[in-house]
Amino acid sequence: MTDFMKWLYTAYIKPQLDEAPQDGYEMWLSLMDSLLTAELREAYNKNLEFTAIHAFLLGLRTGEGLSPLTPR
Repeated sequence: MTDFMKWLYTAYIKPQLDEAPQDGYEMWLSLMDSLLTAELREAYNKNLEFTAIHAFLLGLRTGEGLSPLTPR
């Protein structure tokens, strides 16, 4: 992954995730905070970073692919 993508995650994607409504997920997110050891929390955060970056890139590619189909 490029340094830019890691910066983008830290500066843009992660803050968006932190501010997203947690309706219906409060218990699960609370369990992640309270039950994980420091090693597992680090592994979880790296996994979240990887997944969020690739989900963001998928959104860009999908939007780009759909742009010829959208009316102007």
